[in-house]
Amino acid sequence: MTTDLAARLVRARFPRSGNYDPQWLLDNAMEPNPLWLMEWLWPALDLPAGARVLDLGCGTALTSIFLAREYDANVVAAELWVPPTENWSRITEAGCAGRVTPLRVEAHDVPFAEGYFDAIVSVDAYHYFGTDERYLAYLSRFVAPCGRIGIAVPALTAELADNQVPEHLRPYWQHDFWTFHSPQWWRQLWSRSGVVVVDHADLLDEGWLDWALWDEMRVEVSHDEFVLTSAGRDAKMVREDAGRTLGFARVVASRR
Repeated sequence: MTTDLAARLVRARFPRSGNYDPQWLLDNAMEPNPLWLMEWLWPALDLPAGARVLDLGCGTALTSIFLAREYDANVVAAELWVPPTENWSRITEAGCAGRVTPLRVEAHDVPFAEGYFDAIVSVDAYHYFGTDERYLAYLSRFVAPCGRIGIAVPALTAELADNQVPEHLRPYWQHDFWTFHSPQWWRQLWSRSGVVVVDHADLLDEGWLDWALWDEMRVEVSHDEFVLTSAGRDAKMVREDAGRTLGFARVVASRR
């Protein structure tokens, strides 16, 4: 990786993420940059060191490693599609064997006691399984009373009028994008569940720039055809949209 490319990964508002090897991130991260999103999400949770955390849909466990190293959390790295043994290799190499436990978990079959966790977090995953009206009531059972639930996900700046995709996005639109929603949509969904009090529901300021930059860098360093196609398409889409429609949402709530 060139020095210039590495320097572009250093973002002033994500100082902790800047301490990680950019090649390690680009080799292991799925899109978007998970450390940037976790560094934005975690402070809003207001949790003490040593908190017991379920990192749901952790992918390659980068966010779980980040939570253990940066915030002294005890983390269960829960993922369905990446084998625990593969994540365990990354966890041990990062020196987090005593703080991060990898586990294969399906989001609707969480294998823990009710009230077990101080917090549940999810970065770039919750929108795939959490839009069902009933899901939060299920998931919240595994957080202690007054415990925290927080997500950071790709989002819409506002819900699409009459479910019509804007003209400039139509060439890029994928079926999965229908899982994107605005912070206000998430606030309403979570609030009417009756099981949490929503503390934050907001957009990352100019998050579309981070999204585009990350995908552009992935294209520059990757030789994988899937990455070149998907990241290239998304980078063009987000650049063309320029924050009019797409961004990142953060939602944080406390269990009643």
